[in-house]
Amino acid sequence: MANGPYADIQTYIRHLEQQTQDQAETIRNLNGTIADLRQTIANLQETLDELKRKLFGTSSERMGQKTLDEEPGEETQTGGVREVPVKEHIRKRKPKSTREDLYEALPVRRVECPVPEDGRDCPDCGAPMDHLGWQFGREELRITPAKVERVQYYYETLICPECRKEDDTTIIRSGLPTPLLMHSPASASMVAAVMYDKSGLYLPFYRQEKDWDLKKVPLPRETIANWYNQCSLKYLFPIYDALHAKLLAREVIHADEVPCQVLREKGREPEQKSYFWIYLTGSDELPGIVLYDYQPGRAGKYPAAFLDGFSGYVHCDGYSAYNALAGVILLCCLAHCRRKFYEAVPKERRKALKLLDIYSEQAIPEPEGDIAARKDLLPAEKGVLFCNRLFFLEREYRDLPADERKACRLETEPEVWKSFWSWLDTLAPVGGSKLNTAVTYTRNHKESLMNYLLDGRCEISNNAAERKAKVYATARKNFLFHDTVDGAKASAIVMSLIETAKANDLNPFQYLYTLLLFMPDHKDSPTSIEQLMPWSGFIKERCSGQMDTETYTPENPGKLPV
Repeated sequence: MANGPYADIQTYIRHLEQQTQDQAETIRNLNGTIADLRQTIANLQETLDELKRKLFGTSSERMGQKTLDEEPGEETQTGGVREVPVKEHIRKRKPKSTREDLYEALPVRRVECPVPEDGRDCPDCGAPMDHLGWQFGREELRITPAKVERVQYYYETLICPECRKEDDTTIIRSGLPTPLLMHSPASASMVAAVMYDKSGLYLPFYRQEKDWDLKKVPLPRETIANWYNQCSLKYLFPIYDALHAKLLAREVIHADEVPCQVLREKGREPEQKSYFWIYLTGSDELPGIVLYDYQPGRAGKYPAAFLDGFSGYVHCDGYSAYNALAGVILLCCLAHCRRKFYEAVPKERRKALKLLDIYSEQAIPEPEGDIAARKDLLPAEKGVLFCNRLFFLEREYRDLPADERKACRLETEPEVWKSFWSWLDTLAPVGGSKLNTAVTYTRNHKESLMNYLLDGRCEISNNAAERKAKVYATARKNFLFHDTVDGAKASAIVMSLIETAKANDLNPFQYLYTLLLFMPDHKDSPTSIEQLMPWSGFIKERCSGQMDTETYTPENPGKLPV
């Protein structure tokens, strides 16, 4: 060894030890790199699966019919057919509705079909037969398609014959109903139809133009849009503004936002994203109010301005913009939290989950046993089941008065939350994974997720606002965009009144029609506007039935009780 590269054996041994340490360090680095690459691949696969689901799969959360309450080892295989034991349950079936129940709101027209004159003699002896009575045979539903007619108003003029004898002429003339728009054939019924078709049935103006043309009414889409915008901003905005003031006086509301596009807005490109903000009343057993508000952005200043003066509970989805609200208590949506855990579940296991709301027709299955201790579940699946246990309890309490609801919640749900947070503290998900996103989101909103326990009028989720966001999203699929800012604001007003009418069990068309009948003469009267609120006795009487443009007309609208 003396003649070799190493002076002695000790030097050689130290060299080998250093080499071994270097190799061990290299191996550790390589293992770390492999782990990082595997996690990157897993994250990319999650992203790819999610993109595939959004592009080609269903967007519904109701992804399957199985539950995760099955214990491992319960499945059996017989002849290639997979058998899964299920718990016995009793399904409550609603009583079948009779035809009288289904059509009780429709007017009844009796049509009597007499025996023909040449058949009214007795077939046996030939004597004339006497009328015995009428017997019900069958019924059918009959519709009268939309009819468009030209209504021409004429003044009546009167002249005084006595004054005329004295070579003095005194002439007076009658008045006419106030027109909706000067020098325009627009009527309350036509504009209400345009509004309801656009914002209630989601028919774009170009489709309406074609439909009017089939009725031999040449109405260019520009004319229809002008009627819609002007009448909304001029006559319906005072009603919207009054509803806004009443919303601010409530104590529990829901809020959400949904993207939209406006092509022509000063200082903005057509491709830039704008938003419809949504605000609606909660479960406070008072008349419902639903308001849409167009804004060019998604910053916190927009809800702060709209809700200026409001103090109470605000249900939202955890979006940071709502932190700009002053003097409110934020309630984060557990459905959003649950959805993030659901998205972290591998695609092949998602079908075993049910993400139902407390108001879903199908009952939420109660997860059984100690969720945190179950060995057959992935962490993301456990997160979903913890949320489902809370949703199950909420469904049990949903029809209780607010005070009882709060008492029941405080008796059962804090223990579930305690177990949930204890389990969550045991997790250390890899950064960048969907599970890490779900865990981080949940931890960041710990307080606001539990704030619903403070008041029995509060909800565990913000699904009420999400349903109204879906209403606009469905409409947007049809008309795609708004041409101008005025068009976007007008749409927000009309959709607000339609959805508020639905929330108060009104016929939306009839409500719009009634407003357009009276507002030209009463838009500056606070007393009149109060009588035109969707919960007033006058509106309930006029707008709870079918569409009716013949009983009350511009020349005979009836008397507003002011």
